[in-house]
Amino acid sequence: MSKELSVVVWSKEGCHYCGEVKNFLEGKGIKYETIDVTHHDERRAILEVKYGVRHVPVVEVGQNEVYEGVTKVGIEHLERVLEKYNTSIR
Repeated sequence: MSKELSVVVWSKEGCHYCGEVKNFLEGKGIKYETIDVTHHDERRAILEVKYGVRHVPVVEVGQNEVYEGVTKVGIEHLERVLEKYNTSIR
């Protein structure tokens, strides 16, 4: 059973908030995958089914295929979720 943290950033081209999230994660040395919703409305439909939103950024954080979605804009919301996984936030 893997304990490795998994982070997925749903984003689109030109999204200022998406860039802030990625810069924050990179600054903390947290690896992440990106799912780009630009020109992919079907991916926004997935967000709507999973979290009831069509906007980005949405950040999924989890371990062992159990994820929590951060749908609120603002680094402080992401920090709270990362703290649950004992990820060092400096």
